[in-house]
Amino acid sequence: MARRKRRVKKTAIKYLYLFIFLVVLVVSTALFSKNKITVADKASLNVSGEVYPIKTSKLSIAMVGDCLIHSAVYKDAYSGGKYNFYPKLSSMKPVISKFDLAYYNQESILGGTEIGVSTYPRFNSPQEVGDAMIDAGFNIVSLANNHALDRGKNAIVNSRKYWNSHKDIMVNGSATSQKEKDDIQIFEKNGIKYTMLSYTTTTNGIPMPNDYYVNLYSEANVKKDIDKVKDKTDVIMVAMHWGVEYNTGVTQEQKNIAKYLASLGVDIVIGAHPHVIEPAEYIDNTLVIYSLGNFISAQRTDEQLSGLLMSADIVKKVDTKTGESTISIENATADFTYTYRNKSTLKGYKVYPYKDLNANIFPNYKKTYNTLKERMTSMDSKIKVKSLEK
Repeated sequence: MARRKRRVKKTAIKYLYLFIFLVVLVVSTALFSKNKITVADKASLNVSGEVYPIKTSKLSIAMVGDCLIHSAVYKDAYSGGKYNFYPKLSSMKPVISKFDLAYYNQESILGGTEIGVSTYPRFNSPQEVGDAMIDAGFNIVSLANNHALDRGKNAIVNSRKYWNSHKDIMVNGSATSQKEKDDIQIFEKNGIKYTMLSYTTTTNGIPMPNDYYVNLYSEANVKKDIDKVKDKTDVIMVAMHWGVEYNTGVTQEQKNIAKYLASLGVDIVIGAHPHVIEPAEYIDNTLVIYSLGNFISAQRTDEQLSGLLMSADIVKKVDTKTGESTISIENATADFTYTYRNKSTLKGYKVYPYKDLNANIFPNYKKTYNTLKERMTSMDSKIKVKSLEK
C-alpha cells in the first residue's frame, strides 16, 4: 500500500507539472500573438523579458525615363479635333498601376495647345499627355530638364497650372514663383513620408531669367533644399538631368554628383538626359540610376526606343521602444520598355513592356535585351534584371 501511495503521489506531481507547463505555453503564445512578432517584424528583448517589436512598412516604386513628345507622336495622337494618348500607354498601365509610387520625367513641357504645340528643338506638348500618364498610374513627375525653358514664361505658367490642379501628383523642378519653388511637397503613404527634388545641369544655353523657372543644379542649391526637408521626411529622392546625350557610359561628373548626393543622405538618385539606358549602382545605401533613357519618344534607334523601368522597395523599420527608424532601398530590379511605331508611316506609337514583345513588334528585342541586361549590372552586381520570361 505504501508503494502505491507513493506512485499516486508521483503521478499527481507529474500532472501538476504538465498543467503548469501548459499554462505557461498558453500565456506565452498569447503574449507572442499580441506583440505580432513575425519574420518580417523581428523583436528585441530587454532584461526583464519584455518584447519590443520592430514595425516594418513598405512602398513599392517604379521609375521610367523621358516623356519626350515629338511631332510624330502628337500628330499620331490627334483625331477628331482632339488629342488622345491613352492607347499609347494601354500596355503599360497594368504594369505601372500595381506600384504604390511611379515616377517619370516630363521632358517636353506641358504648355498646352493654347500657346501652340511644337517639336524639336523647342518643345511644347498637349496637356492630354499628362492625363494619359496619370491614368497609367504615374504620380511623381520631374520637371527640371534642358527643355524646361523652351517656350518661356507662358509654357511654364500653363504647365504648373496643370500640375497644380492634380493635388495628388508630386511635382518638382519648375515653378512660377520663389514661393512655389520653396513649397516642397512631402507626401505620406503606408506610414512612410517621401519627397522628390529635381535639378538640371543644363538649359541648352537658354539664359535663366530667375532662380525658379527651372531648378539648376549646384551643390549649394541641393544642400539648401535637402536641409529644408530632411527632418520632415523619411525618404528623399533626387531627379538629376545630367550626363551626355546618347552616351551609354557614366561620366565623371555624374559619379561626383551621385557621391555628393549620397553624402547628403539622398535615398534614390534618378538620372535622365542621355536618352539611352545607363547602368545603376548602390553608393553605400543610396540607389543611383544614371539614366533611365526614353519612355516614349519619336527617336529612331533601338537604344533610343528602349527605356529602363527600375523598380524597388522602400522599406522603413521602426524600433517601437526607442522610436528610431531606418530606411533601406531593396530589391532594385531592372526591366525594360520599348516604343513601337510603324517605320514606314511613322504612326502607331505605343509603349510595350519587353516581356510583351515579339519579332513582329521589335525583331531585335532579344539581342537588345541581352545588351541592356549586361550593361545594367556592369557597375554593381546587386542590381537585378527581370527575365524576359512571361
